[in-house]
Amino acid sequence: GGAAGGAEASMEIEEIAEAVETMKVSKGPLLPRDSREHLNLVFIGHVDAGKSTFCGQILYQTDQVDARTIEKYEKEAKEKNRESWFLAFIMDTNEEERAKGKTVEVGRAHFETKSKRYTILDAPGHKNYVPNMIAGACQADVGVLVISARKGEFETGFERGGQTREHALLAKTLGVRMLVVVINKMDDPTVVWSQERFTECCDKLLPFLKGCGYNPKKDVIFLPISALTAANVIKRLPEGTAPWYTGPCFLEVLDELPVMERNKDAPLRLPTLSKYKDLGTIIEGKVEQGTITVGDKLCMMPNRTPVEVLQLWLDQDEVQYLVGGENARVKLKDISDEDIMPGFVLTPRGNLGCPAVRRFEAQLIIVELLEHKSIFSAGYTAVLHVHAVAEECSILQLTSSIDKKTGKRSKKAPMFVKSGGVITCIIEVEQPICVETFESAPQLGRFTLRDEGKTIGIGKILDLSPGQQE
Repeated sequence: GGAAGGAEASMEIEEIAEAVETMKVSKGPLLPRDSREHLNLVFIGHVDAGKSTFCGQILYQTDQVDARTIEKYEKEAKEKNRESWFLAFIMDTNEEERAKGKTVEVGRAHFETKSKRYTILDAPGHKNYVPNMIAGACQADVGVLVISARKGEFETGFERGGQTREHALLAKTLGVRMLVVVINKMDDPTVVWSQERFTECCDKLLPFLKGCGYNPKKDVIFLPISALTAANVIKRLPEGTAPWYTGPCFLEVLDELPVMERNKDAPLRLPTLSKYKDLGTIIEGKVEQGTITVGDKLCMMPNRTPVEVLQLWLDQDEVQYLVGGENARVKLKDISDEDIMPGFVLTPRGNLGCPAVRRFEAQLIIVELLEHKSIFSAGYTAVLHVHAVAEECSILQLTSSIDKKTGKRSKKAPMFVKSGGVITCIIEVEQPICVETFESAPQLGRFTLRDEGKTIGIGKILDLSPGQQE
Protein backbone atom coordinates (compact mmCIF):
# COMPACT_ATOMS: atom_id res chain seq x y z
CA GLY A 1 0.00 0.00 0.00
CA GLY A 2 3.09 2.27 -0.34
CA ALA A 3 1.89 4.00 -3.51
CA ALA A 4 -1.62 4.46 -2.17
CA GLY A 5 -0.16 5.82 1.06
CA GLY A 6 1.97 8.28 -0.94
CA ALA A 7 -1.01 9.41 -2.99
CA GLU A 8 -3.02 9.92 0.20
CA ALA A 9 -0.22 11.94 1.75
CA SER A 10 0.03 14.24 -1.26
CA MET A 11 -3.77 14.62 -1.19
CA GLU A 12 -3.49 15.65 2.43
CA ILE A 13 -0.78 18.19 1.64
CA GLU A 14 -3.00 19.70 -1.05
CA GLU A 15 -5.93 19.83 1.33
CA ILE A 16 -3.84 21.48 4.01
CA ALA A 17 -2.56 24.04 1.52
CA GLU A 18 -6.15 24.69 0.50
CA ALA A 19 -7.28 25.02 4.11
CA VAL A 20 -4.53 27.56 4.75
CA GLU A 21 -5.77 29.53 1.70
CA THR A 22 -9.34 29.51 3.02
CA MET A 23 -8.11 30.75 6.38
CA LYS A 24 -6.37 33.70 4.74
CA VAL A 25 -9.61 34.72 3.05
CA SER A 26 -11.57 34.37 6.28
CA LYS A 27 -12.98 37.58 7.74
CA GLY A 28 -10.46 38.78 10.31
CA PRO A 29 -8.89 36.72 13.09
CA LEU A 30 -11.24 34.38 14.94
CA LEU A 31 -11.19 34.51 18.69
CA PRO A 32 -9.32 31.65 20.38
CA ARG A 33 -11.66 28.80 21.33
CA ASP A 34 -13.07 28.59 24.83
CA SER A 35 -11.48 25.45 26.23
CA ARG A 36 -14.04 24.85 29.00
CA GLU A 37 -16.04 21.67 28.56
CA HIS A 38 -19.46 22.21 27.00
CA LEU A 39 -22.48 20.26 28.26
CA ASN A 40 -26.06 20.12 27.01
CA LEU A 41 -28.58 19.78 29.80
CA VAL A 42 -32.10 18.58 29.18
CA PHE A 43 -34.65 19.26 31.90
CA ILE A 44 -37.28 16.56 31.98
CA GLY A 45 -40.13 15.57 34.24
CA HIS A 46 -43.85 15.87 34.75
CA VAL A 47 -45.72 18.90 33.50
CA ASP A 48 -46.00 20.69 36.85
CA ALA A 49 -42.74 19.63 38.46
CA GLY A 50 -41.33 23.14 38.02
CA LYS A 51 -38.80 22.65 35.23
CA SER A 52 -39.20 26.05 33.62
CA THR A 53 -39.15 27.86 36.96
CA PHE A 54 -35.97 25.98 37.80
CA CYS A 55 -34.31 26.87 34.48
CA GLY A 56 -35.44 30.47 34.84
CA GLN A 57 -33.96 30.60 38.31
CA ILE A 58 -30.59 29.30 37.10
CA LEU A 59 -30.46 31.93 34.36
CA TYR A 60 -31.47 34.66 36.79
CA GLN A 61 -29.01 33.58 39.47
CA THR A 62 -26.09 33.27 37.01
CA ASP A 63 -26.89 36.76 35.66
CA GLN A 64 -27.96 35.62 32.21
CA VAL A 65 -31.16 37.63 32.50
CA ASP A 66 -31.23 41.18 33.80
CA ALA A 67 -33.47 42.45 36.55
CA ARG A 68 -35.56 44.55 34.15
CA THR A 69 -36.55 41.51 32.11
CA ILE A 70 -37.48 39.74 35.31
CA GLU A 71 -39.61 42.70 36.39
CA LYS A 72 -41.40 42.68 33.06
CA TYR A 73 -42.17 38.99 33.45
CA GLU A 74 -43.23 39.44 37.06
CA LYS A 75 -45.71 42.11 36.01
CA GLU A 76 -47.01 39.95 33.17
CA ALA A 77 -47.44 36.97 35.49
CA LYS A 78 -49.40 39.08 38.00
CA GLU A 79 -51.71 40.25 35.23
CA LYS A 80 -52.45 36.62 34.47
CA ASN A 81 -52.86 35.90 38.20
CA ARG A 82 -49.92 33.57 38.24
CA GLU A 83 -47.44 34.93 40.72
CA SER A 84 -45.08 32.01 41.01
CA TRP A 85 -44.73 31.57 37.30
CA PHE A 86 -42.71 34.62 36.47
CA LEU A 87 -39.40 32.74 36.37
CA ALA A 88 -40.85 30.18 34.00
CA PHE A 89 -41.63 32.99 31.60
CA ILE A 90 -37.94 33.39 30.91
CA MET A 91 -37.82 29.99 29.26
CA ASP A 92 -41.32 29.88 27.76
CA THR A 93 -41.14 32.53 25.17
CA ASN A 94 -44.27 32.12 23.11
CA GLU A 95 -47.71 33.49 23.98
CA GLU A 96 -49.56 30.19 23.74
CA GLU A 97 -47.26 28.65 26.31
CA ARG A 98 -47.54 31.51 28.73
CA ALA A 99 -51.30 31.39 28.65
CA LYS A 100 -51.28 27.67 29.37
CA GLY A 101 -48.15 27.64 31.47
CA LYS A 102 -46.84 24.59 29.69
CA THR A 103 -43.57 24.50 27.80
CA VAL A 104 -43.84 23.16 24.24
CA GLU A 105 -40.87 24.01 22.09
CA VAL A 106 -37.50 23.07 23.41
CA GLY A 107 -36.32 26.42 24.78
CA ARG A 108 -32.63 27.27 24.48
CA ALA A 109 -30.51 29.16 26.95
CA HIS A 110 -26.87 29.36 27.96
CA PHE A 111 -25.01 29.89 31.20
CA GLU A 112 -21.49 29.23 32.42
CA THR A 113 -19.37 28.62 35.49
CA LYS A 114 -15.61 28.86 36.02
CA SER A 115 -15.08 25.33 34.79
CA LYS A 116 -17.81 24.57 32.23
CA ARG A 117 -20.19 26.02 29.65
CA TYR A 118 -23.80 24.86 29.57
CA THR A 119 -26.69 24.97 27.16
CA ILE A 120 -30.12 24.33 28.67
CA LEU A 121 -32.56 22.51 26.45
CA ASP A 122 -35.79 22.93 28.40
CA ALA A 123 -37.94 20.02 27.35
CA PRO A 124 -41.72 20.02 27.61
CA GLY A 125 -43.38 17.73 30.13
CA HIS A 126 -46.85 17.53 28.70
CA LYS A 127 -48.00 14.21 27.30
CA ASN A 128 -48.81 15.43 23.78
CA TYR A 129 -45.36 16.88 23.45
CA VAL A 130 -43.14 13.81 23.71
CA PRO A 131 -41.74 14.17 20.14
CA ASN A 132 -40.39 17.61 21.14
CA MET A 133 -38.86 16.09 24.21
CA ILE A 134 -37.14 13.53 21.97
CA ALA A 135 -35.58 16.35 19.95
CA GLY A 136 -34.19 17.87 23.16
CA ALA A 137 -32.92 14.66 24.65
CA CYS A 138 -31.20 13.73 21.38
CA GLN A 139 -28.76 16.50 21.99
CA ALA A 140 -28.36 16.19 25.74
CA ASP A 141 -25.37 14.93 27.71
CA VAL A 142 -26.87 15.25 31.16
CA GLY A 143 -30.51 14.81 32.09
CA VAL A 144 -31.94 16.82 34.94
CA LEU A 145 -35.02 14.97 36.10
CA VAL A 146 -37.19 17.43 38.01
CA ILE A 147 -39.53 15.79 40.51
CA SER A 148 -42.12 17.52 42.65
CA ALA A 149 -42.02 16.56 46.33
CA ARG A 150 -45.46 18.14 46.91
CA LYS A 151 -47.97 15.65 48.33
CA GLY A 152 -49.93 14.15 45.45
CA GLU A 153 -47.81 15.70 42.69
CA PHE A 154 -44.97 13.22 43.02
CA GLU A 155 -47.49 10.41 42.85
CA THR A 156 -49.30 11.67 39.72
CA GLY A 157 -46.04 12.21 37.86
CA PHE A 158 -45.08 8.67 38.56
CA GLU A 159 -48.21 6.65 38.06
CA ARG A 160 -48.94 4.70 34.88
CA GLY A 161 -50.11 7.66 32.84
CA GLY A 162 -47.50 10.01 34.32
CA GLN A 163 -44.72 11.53 32.28
CA THR A 164 -41.88 10.92 34.70
CA ARG A 165 -41.49 7.28 33.70
CA GLU A 166 -41.58 7.79 29.97
CA HIS A 167 -39.15 10.69 30.13
CA ALA A 168 -36.53 8.92 32.20
CA LEU A 169 -36.73 5.94 29.88
CA LEU A 170 -36.47 8.03 26.72
CA ALA A 171 -33.59 10.00 28.15
CA LYS A 172 -31.57 6.82 28.65
CA THR A 173 -32.32 5.52 25.15
CA LEU A 174 -31.45 8.81 23.57
CA GLY A 175 -28.02 8.80 25.11
CA VAL A 176 -28.38 10.84 28.27
CA ARG A 177 -25.66 9.19 30.31
CA MET A 178 -25.92 11.02 33.63
CA LEU A 179 -29.08 11.84 35.50
CA VAL A 180 -29.25 14.53 38.17
CA VAL A 181 -32.50 13.93 40.00
CA VAL A 182 -33.71 17.15 41.55
CA ILE A 183 -36.44 16.82 44.15
CA ASN A 184 -38.14 20.23 43.82
CA LYS A 185 -40.76 22.13 45.85
CA MET A 186 -39.09 21.12 49.12
CA ASP A 187 -40.33 24.47 50.52
CA ASP A 188 -43.97 23.43 49.94
CA PRO A 189 -46.24 23.50 53.05
CA THR A 190 -46.86 19.75 52.56
CA VAL A 191 -43.10 19.05 52.68
CA VAL A 192 -41.25 21.74 54.67
CA TRP A 193 -37.82 20.28 53.85
CA SER A 194 -38.78 16.92 55.33
CA GLN A 195 -35.98 14.36 55.12
CA GLU A 196 -38.59 11.58 55.20
CA ARG A 197 -40.36 12.87 52.09
CA PHE A 198 -37.04 13.36 50.26
CA THR A 199 -35.97 9.81 51.07
CA GLU A 200 -39.38 8.43 50.10
CA CYS A 201 -39.19 10.09 46.65
CA CYS A 202 -35.63 8.78 46.10
CA ASP A 203 -36.52 5.26 47.23
CA LYS A 204 -39.49 5.09 44.87
CA LEU A 205 -37.46 6.37 41.91
CA LEU A 206 -34.38 4.16 42.34
CA PRO A 207 -35.70 0.75 41.23
CA PHE A 208 -37.34 2.40 38.26
CA LEU A 209 -34.18 4.24 37.17
CA LYS A 210 -32.26 0.99 37.53
CA GLY A 211 -34.77 -0.60 35.19
CA CYS A 212 -34.10 2.13 32.61
CA GLY A 213 -30.44 1.10 32.59
CA TYR A 214 -28.96 3.72 34.93
CA ASN A 215 -26.38 2.57 37.44
CA PRO A 216 -27.46 4.22 40.72
CA LYS A 217 -23.90 4.35 42.04
CA LYS A 218 -22.31 5.98 38.99
CA ASP A 219 -24.98 7.62 36.85
CA VAL A 220 -27.53 9.09 39.27
CA ILE A 221 -27.27 11.95 41.76
CA PHE A 222 -30.19 13.01 43.99
CA LEU A 223 -30.53 16.44 45.55
CA PRO A 224 -33.26 18.54 47.23
CA ILE A 225 -34.04 22.07 45.99
CA SER A 226 -36.69 24.73 45.90
CA ALA A 227 -36.71 26.37 42.47
CA LEU A 228 -39.09 29.08 43.57
CA THR A 229 -36.96 30.31 46.48
CA ALA A 230 -33.68 29.38 44.71
CA ALA A 231 -32.66 27.24 47.69
CA ASN A 232 -29.76 24.90 46.85
CA VAL A 233 -29.73 25.99 43.20
CA ILE A 234 -26.51 27.96 42.91
CA LYS A 235 -25.79 28.48 46.60
CA ARG A 236 -25.82 25.82 49.30
CA LEU A 237 -28.78 25.71 51.69
CA PRO A 238 -28.89 28.45 54.32
CA GLU A 239 -28.08 27.06 57.75
CA GLY A 240 -30.99 25.50 59.56
CA THR A 241 -33.13 24.92 56.42
CA ALA A 242 -32.45 21.19 56.29
CA PRO A 243 -29.73 20.17 58.75
CA TRP A 244 -29.89 16.61 57.33
CA TYR A 245 -28.59 17.70 53.89
CA THR A 246 -24.96 18.81 53.82
CA GLY A 247 -24.24 17.99 50.18
CA PRO A 248 -23.42 20.29 47.24
CA CYS A 249 -25.89 22.61 45.52
CA PHE A 250 -27.09 21.99 41.96
CA LEU A 251 -24.40 24.05 40.23
CA GLU A 252 -21.62 22.38 42.21
CA VAL A 253 -23.01 18.99 41.22
CA LEU A 254 -22.84 19.97 37.52
CA ASP A 255 -19.32 21.33 37.82
CA GLU A 256 -18.10 18.16 39.48
CA LEU A 257 -19.50 15.76 36.87
CA PRO A 258 -16.75 13.66 35.25
CA VAL A 259 -15.62 14.89 31.83
CA MET A 260 -17.56 13.26 28.96
CA GLU A 261 -15.77 11.07 26.42
CA ARG A 262 -16.10 12.99 23.14
CA ASN A 263 -14.34 10.80 20.53
CA LYS A 264 -12.98 13.83 18.75
CA ASP A 265 -10.61 11.65 16.72
CA ALA A 266 -13.37 9.36 15.43
CA PRO A 267 -14.83 9.93 11.92
CA LEU A 268 -17.22 12.88 11.91
CA ARG A 269 -20.93 12.24 12.58
CA LEU A 270 -23.17 15.29 12.60
CA PRO A 271 -26.89 14.46 12.36
CA THR A 272 -29.03 17.32 11.02
CA LEU A 273 -31.74 18.51 13.40
CA SER A 274 -32.97 21.43 11.31
CA LYS A 275 -32.02 23.35 8.19
CA TYR A 276 -32.82 26.73 6.68
CA LYS A 277 -31.71 29.29 4.11
CA ASP A 278 -29.75 32.35 5.21
CA LEU A 279 -27.43 33.61 2.46
CA GLY A 280 -26.72 29.95 1.77
CA THR A 281 -27.69 26.58 3.18
CA ILE A 282 -27.42 26.24 6.96
CA ILE A 283 -27.89 23.14 9.07
CA GLU A 284 -28.08 22.81 12.85
CA GLY A 285 -27.30 19.74 14.92
CA LYS A 286 -24.90 18.35 17.46
CA VAL A 287 -21.48 16.94 16.59
CA GLU A 288 -21.92 13.43 17.96
CA GLN A 289 -18.31 12.46 17.32
CA GLY A 290 -15.25 13.65 15.42
CA THR A 291 -14.18 17.16 14.47
CA ILE A 292 -15.49 19.51 11.78
CA THR A 293 -13.38 22.34 10.37
CA VAL A 294 -14.04 25.21 7.98
CA GLY A 295 -12.97 24.07 4.49
CA ASP A 296 -13.71 20.37 5.15
CA LYS A 297 -14.95 18.47 2.10
CA LEU A 298 -17.70 16.23 3.40
CA CYS A 299 -20.62 14.14 2.30
CA MET A 300 -24.32 14.47 3.22
CA MET A 301 -25.73 11.00 3.79
CA PRO A 302 -27.83 9.03 2.85
CA ASN A 303 -27.88 10.79 -0.55
CA ARG A 304 -24.09 10.96 -0.83
CA THR A 305 -24.16 14.64 -1.82
CA PRO A 306 -20.60 16.06 -1.77
CA VAL A 307 -20.52 19.34 0.21
CA GLU A 308 -17.98 21.80 1.58
CA VAL A 309 -17.99 23.64 4.92
CA LEU A 310 -18.04 27.42 4.45
CA GLN A 311 -18.65 28.67 8.02
CA LEU A 312 -19.19 27.27 11.50
CA TRP A 313 -20.86 28.63 14.63
CA LEU A 314 -20.88 27.37 18.19
CA ASP A 315 -24.10 28.82 19.60
CA GLN A 316 -23.69 32.49 18.55
CA ASP A 317 -19.94 32.61 17.95
CA GLU A 318 -18.28 31.95 14.62
CA VAL A 319 -15.48 29.41 15.04
CA GLN A 320 -12.89 27.63 12.91
CA TYR A 321 -13.69 24.10 14.12
CA LEU A 322 -16.09 22.15 16.36
CA VAL A 323 -15.59 18.90 18.25
CA GLY A 324 -17.81 16.09 19.55
CA GLY A 325 -20.43 17.22 22.03
CA GLU A 326 -20.81 20.75 20.66
CA ASN A 327 -23.94 22.24 19.12
CA ALA A 328 -23.20 23.19 15.55
CA ARG A 329 -24.48 25.60 12.99
CA VAL A 330 -22.87 24.88 9.62
CA LYS A 331 -23.03 26.80 6.37
CA LEU A 332 -22.62 24.37 3.46
CA LYS A 333 -21.63 24.86 -0.16
CA ASP A 334 -22.99 22.80 -3.12
CA ILE A 335 -26.31 21.72 -1.58
CA SER A 336 -29.76 23.32 -1.34
CA ASP A 337 -31.71 23.26 1.91
CA GLU A 338 -34.48 21.46 0.00
CA ASP A 339 -32.16 18.47 -0.42
CA ILE A 340 -31.66 18.02 3.32
CA MET A 341 -34.02 16.37 5.80
CA PRO A 342 -33.76 16.14 9.58
CA GLY A 343 -31.77 12.97 10.29
CA PHE A 344 -29.43 13.37 7.30
CA VAL A 345 -25.87 13.01 8.57
CA LEU A 346 -22.79 15.02 7.65
CA THR A 347 -19.83 12.63 7.43
CA PRO A 348 -16.43 12.29 5.72
CA ARG A 349 -16.37 11.19 2.08
CA GLY A 350 -15.22 7.67 1.21
CA ASN A 351 -15.18 4.63 3.46
CA LEU A 352 -15.31 6.54 6.77
CA GLY A 353 -18.80 7.78 5.92
CA CYS A 354 -21.91 6.90 7.86
CA PRO A 355 -23.74 3.77 6.67
CA ALA A 356 -27.23 4.18 5.19
CA VAL A 357 -29.44 1.10 5.39
CA ARG A 358 -33.06 0.03 4.95
CA ARG A 359 -33.01 -2.84 7.42
CA PHE A 360 -31.10 -3.79 10.52
CA GLU A 361 -31.19 -6.22 13.41
CA ALA A 362 -31.76 -4.75 16.86
CA GLN A 363 -32.24 -5.67 20.47
CA LEU A 364 -35.55 -4.29 21.66
CA ILE A 365 -37.20 -3.89 25.04
CA ILE A 366 -40.97 -3.80 24.76
CA VAL A 367 -41.90 -1.09 27.24
CA GLU A 368 -45.66 -0.94 27.03
CA LEU A 369 -47.85 -1.98 24.11
CA LEU A 370 -51.16 -0.29 23.28
CA GLU A 371 -54.22 -1.90 24.83
CA HIS A 372 -55.75 -2.76 21.45
CA LYS A 373 -52.41 -3.96 19.97
CA SER A 374 -51.11 -5.97 22.88
CA ILE A 375 -49.06 -8.48 20.87
CA PHE A 376 -45.79 -7.60 19.15
CA SER A 377 -44.86 -9.86 16.22
CA ALA A 378 -43.65 -9.83 12.60
CA GLY A 379 -45.75 -7.36 10.60
CA TYR A 380 -46.10 -4.85 13.46
CA THR A 381 -45.73 -1.26 12.19
CA ALA A 382 -44.62 1.75 14.22
CA VAL A 383 -42.62 4.98 13.99
CA LEU A 384 -38.89 4.58 14.44
CA HIS A 385 -36.99 7.47 16.11
CA VAL A 386 -33.17 7.38 15.79
CA HIS A 387 -31.27 10.64 16.54
CA ALA A 388 -33.27 13.13 14.44
CA VAL A 389 -34.84 10.54 12.13
CA ALA A 390 -38.53 9.70 12.40
CA GLU A 391 -39.59 7.03 9.88
CA GLU A 392 -42.41 4.52 9.53
CA CYS A 393 -41.02 1.04 10.00
CA SER A 394 -42.23 -2.53 10.08
CA ILE A 395 -40.97 -5.57 11.94
CA LEU A 396 -39.80 -8.19 9.43
CA GLN A 397 -39.20 -10.95 11.95
CA LEU A 398 -38.35 -11.69 15.54
CA THR A 399 -34.96 -13.43 15.65
CA SER A 400 -34.62 -14.43 19.32
CA SER A 401 -35.90 -13.71 22.78
CA ILE A 402 -33.45 -12.55 25.42
CA ASP A 403 -33.36 -13.77 28.99
CA LYS A 404 -33.57 -10.63 31.16
CA LYS A 405 -31.48 -12.17 33.94
CA THR A 406 -28.60 -13.59 31.91
CA GLY A 407 -28.83 -11.53 28.71
CA LYS A 408 -28.51 -14.73 26.63
CA ARG A 409 -30.32 -15.17 23.31
CA SER A 410 -32.71 -18.08 22.81
CA LYS A 411 -31.89 -20.63 20.11
CA LYS A 412 -35.45 -20.58 18.80
CA ALA A 413 -37.09 -17.40 17.56
CA PRO A 414 -40.34 -16.50 19.36
CA MET A 415 -43.56 -16.00 17.39
CA PHE A 416 -44.55 -12.92 19.41
CA VAL A 417 -43.75 -10.97 22.55
CA LYS A 418 -45.79 -9.00 25.12
CA SER A 419 -45.09 -5.89 27.19
CA GLY A 420 -41.94 -6.22 29.28
CA GLY A 421 -40.27 -8.73 26.94
CA VAL A 422 -36.79 -8.34 25.44
CA ILE A 423 -36.13 -9.67 21.94
CA THR A 424 -33.94 -9.28 18.90
CA CYS A 425 -35.71 -8.54 15.64
CA ILE A 426 -35.19 -7.27 12.10
CA ILE A 427 -36.66 -3.85 11.37
CA GLU A 428 -37.23 -2.41 7.90
CA VAL A 429 -37.88 1.16 6.72
CA GLU A 430 -38.85 2.36 3.23
CA GLN A 431 -36.03 4.84 2.57
CA PRO A 432 -32.40 4.29 3.60
CA ILE A 433 -31.61 5.97 6.92
CA CYS A 434 -28.26 6.86 8.52
CA VAL A 435 -27.59 4.64 11.50
CA GLU A 436 -24.67 2.83 13.15
CA THR A 437 -24.43 -0.18 15.40
CA PHE A 438 -24.68 0.76 19.05
CA GLU A 439 -21.14 -0.58 19.53
CA SER A 440 -19.56 1.77 17.02
CA ALA A 441 -21.55 4.97 17.71
CA PRO A 442 -24.09 4.80 20.54
CA GLN A 443 -25.83 8.07 19.62
CA LEU A 444 -26.63 6.76 16.16
CA GLY A 445 -27.29 3.21 17.33
CA ARG A 446 -30.10 3.59 19.84
CA PHE A 447 -33.73 4.22 19.02
CA THR A 448 -37.30 4.28 20.26
CA LEU A 449 -40.39 2.80 18.63
CA ARG A 450 -43.56 4.82 19.06
CA ASP A 451 -47.10 3.94 18.11
CA GLU A 452 -50.08 6.31 18.22
CA GLY A 453 -48.01 8.78 20.20
CA LYS A 454 -46.76 6.34 22.83
CA THR A 455 -43.30 4.89 23.32
CA ILE A 456 -43.75 1.14 22.98
CA GLY A 457 -40.12 0.03 22.73
CA ILE A 458 -36.53 1.13 23.15
CA GLY A 459 -33.65 -0.59 21.47
CA LYS A 460 -30.11 -0.68 20.20
CA ILE A 461 -28.87 -1.65 16.76
CA LEU A 462 -26.79 -4.83 16.64
CA ASP A 463 -26.19 -5.51 12.94
CA LEU A 464 -26.56 -3.40 9.78
CA SER A 465 -26.69 -6.27 7.29
CA PRO A 466 -28.74 -9.05 8.84
CA GLY A 467 -29.49 -12.14 6.75
CA GLN A 468 -33.11 -13.33 6.69
CA GLN A 469 -33.44 -16.40 8.91
CA GLU A 470 -35.67 -19.26 7.89
